Amino acid sequence: MNAMSLQREGEGWRLVLNGDWSLAAMTQIDQELKALTVPVSGMLICDWSDALHPGIGTVWALLRRLEEPGAALQIRHEGGPPHTVALLRDFRVDRRTEGGAAPEQPSPPGLLAKLGRWTVLQGDEARGVLGFIGRIAMVIGHVFSRPQALRLPSVARHIYETGVNAIPIVSLIAFLISVVVAYLGAQQLSKFGATIYVVDLVALGVLREMGVMLTAIMVAGRSGSAFAAEIGTMQLNEETDALRAMGLNPVELLVVPRILGLIVALPLLTVIADAMGLTGGCLLSLLELHIPPAQFISRLREAISATTFWAGLIKAPVFALLIGAVGTYRGMQVRESARELGRLTTVAVVQSIFLVIFADALFAVFYERIDF
Repeated sequence: MNAMSLQREGEGWRLVLNGDWSLAAMTQIDQELKALTVPVSGMLICDWSDALHPGIGTVWALLRRLEEPGAALQIRHEGGPPHTVALLRDFRVDRRTEGGAAPEQPSPPGLLAKLGRWTVLQGDEARGVLGFIGRIAMVIGHVFSRPQALRLPSVARHIYETGVNAIPIVSLIAFLISVVVAYLGAQQLSKFGATIYVVDLVALGVLREMGVMLTAIMVAGRSGSAFAAEIGTMQLNEETDALRAMGLNPVELLVVPRILGLIVALPLLTVIADAMGLTGGCLLSLLELHIPPAQFISRLREAISATTFWAGLIKAPVFALLIGAVGTYRGMQVRESARELGRLTTVAVVQSIFLVIFADALFAVFYERIDF
């Protein structure tokens, strides 16, 4: 006996379900469903009066067969249909997705779309940066009418954390790099009998470029990341929102003291790095080239001019402003999760180092133009 039979009834159709419709009869029912010619339109009545023990698997197979894509049937169930019919019909979208073609995937954006999206994002980023700079300028402008906005205790604390605590690592790096530069220079200049010019190489390299550059890169990795992480954690803990609720300005409390502290600390670190760099060059000259300290100092005076030291030191406040602004800005951007905190901390370090190197290149061109 067939498990189902399709009969014409007026302008519609009646599908009479017979016999065992449990899971044990699934093989027979599946074969009959494949052979069943389903009408493409009209009314179809499923008569469950003679169906015995309908299971959810067989009901699911029947509904999938009757609701195939392209069919415009109006299906009605009569004769005491099982409760699983209503349950499975609630998942019509899932059934159609499984029984029909996979939804069309959107095509990947073209070059023009990518360019447009990048342009919009850069525009939003530029507006955010300008707004952040404007808020900093407003706080600094309020210092003249409200001196307590400067937060001197906070500035002093950040000078200590970003400056004094960084002295050992900055000194060590400057000393070692100068030793390496002097050693490489001695190897090359000794071929021409011009080892005395190692002093010129070390003096100009350290005072004009390497002293301030290495210090800025170390501070960007050390303090710039700390700024982003500290402020970002406060953003995640909603501490900045609490400050706003109390009528306090987070830029005044968190951003400006860090930037001002770094502007004061970085030039002082640069002076220390210059001194340690020259010390390293002097030590290498004594051990490798047998140039005594007195002769090293005498040649040093001849090698440098009145502007050599200041050419490097003038860069320090600019580099400090860039590092502090990027670190605090990325920290204020943190939202939602710790993953975002880690990402923006990394972005702060990378962008700080990039901007420091870019600014140094601009300084080099500018110094060349004005013969400084």
